[in-house]
Amino acid sequence: MASEADRDPRHHTQKMQLRLQEIMDHLRADIEKVDEPQLKAMFETAAEVLGGLKKAFGDYEKKNEPAWK
Repeated sequence: MASEADRDPRHHTQKMQLRLQEIMDHLRADIEKVDEPQLKAMFETAAEVLGGLKKAFGDYEKKNEPAWK
């Protein structure tokens, strides 16, 4: 049976935001480790896309977008 925390949507949105931030940080750190410009661009693009997804989770949590109201 699911615990009370497991039933709280904020518990899940906060965990996902943390994980997405960790991946974003990793991608951006790896940009400095590679020499290929296309790979650097792909890593930065991926980090930006994940940032948008992280923002969407935050917007859902705060209910500050019309879609989440």
